[in-house]
Amino acid sequence: MTRPRKLVTVSHSYVVTLNRRLANEMARVGVGRWDITAVAPRAFHGDLGPLVLQRDPSEPVHIETVRAFLSRSLHGFVYGPELRAHLSRGVDLVHSWEEPYVLSGLEVALLTPRRVPLVFCTAQNLPKRYPPPFAQVERFVVHRASGWVAWGQTVRDTLQARGGYPLRPSRFIPMGVDVEHFQPDAAAGADFRRAQGWMQEGPPVVGFLGRFVQEKGLRLLMRALEGLGTPWRALFVGGGPLEVELRAWAERQGDRVRVVTGVKHAEVPRALNAMDVLCAPSQTTPLWKEQFGRMLAEAFACGVPVCASDSGEIPHTVGDAGRVLPEADASAWTDALAELLESPARRQELATRGRGRAMSRFAWPVVAREHLDFFEEVLQRRA
Repeated sequence: MTRPRKLVTVSHSYVVTLNRRLANEMARVGVGRWDITAVAPRAFHGDLGPLVLQRDPSEPVHIETVRAFLSRSLHGFVYGPELRAHLSRGVDLVHSWEEPYVLSGLEVALLTPRRVPLVFCTAQNLPKRYPPPFAQVERFVVHRASGWVAWGQTVRDTLQARGGYPLRPSRFIPMGVDVEHFQPDAAAGADFRRAQGWMQEGPPVVGFLGRFVQEKGLRLLMRALEGLGTPWRALFVGGGPLEVELRAWAERQGDRVRVVTGVKHAEVPRALNAMDVLCAPSQTTPLWKEQFGRMLAEAFACGVPVCASDSGEIPHTVGDAGRVLPEADASAWTDALAELLESPARRQELATRGRGRAMSRFAWPVVAREHLDFFEEVLQRRA
């Protein structure tokens, strides 16, 4: 009987239990064929403050810890030297969840033995030019790698035109969603609406979930809603610098708008189920375009119809399961919303399509299996 292949997956994000979902699902779907270890920092300085490694005794993946230095900088942080041992003890393949142009990505590439295939993943969907030393770091890591995973079709298309990338096997694999945690739940949605003071049934609820920032298209959505002749309510869930402007606008709309901040991730399914339509009017800028749109996959899983802009990766995420609209055309948004708000049957059709897409494309077991299939392809090519 052949032994399971040993996979080591490295990521600074593994300091948080929720972010180890890919590693845990690979351990579940690969049982008997793969022995999987996740290497995580003992502590890391996250966006909102210091994080200490979280553990869940029910996790099937093995967890090894290393130090992380200079972790206030995602580009400049590095792991401790003990990482070398974790990458060389009978390892068959190393998976680096670090961008190829950052120093930690370089470190993983340098410490992975030459005999061991290295696969990195990337979400870079803009044709950026990096200053030294990051440009040189990227070239080295791409040259050293045996393959790479693109977190989006636009990521893969962009990088296929970049030096070195086309010479390595690659696979577009989307991010995953927990289709058991995110699922249709009308009662939970009704409870969430009541908690916001909507005690009576009323017009359909147009929802937004995400950061309150300009590039997420809040101003376009507000204009589109103002243009509606069809009765509506609106629920904005998230937080960010446009909150003051959004609340001022909401006050002018009377009782039909709610702005909710501080919603934890565990409560997001309740918020989504309170919506009759989710809008994601993301706006492309010179420095940003939507890389995936996690809220879209989560809305699909909850059976919530989706209207989304054509920014970046969104058309590939939505497919034929929702409405994709021009990102700068407020009148097109008004027309699309009017159609959906006036047609429960059309909303139900999109809800069914969305749930099906979540189950077949974004469910974590599906995403994990695609990763393992690609890793096996890389090993076969190496052999």
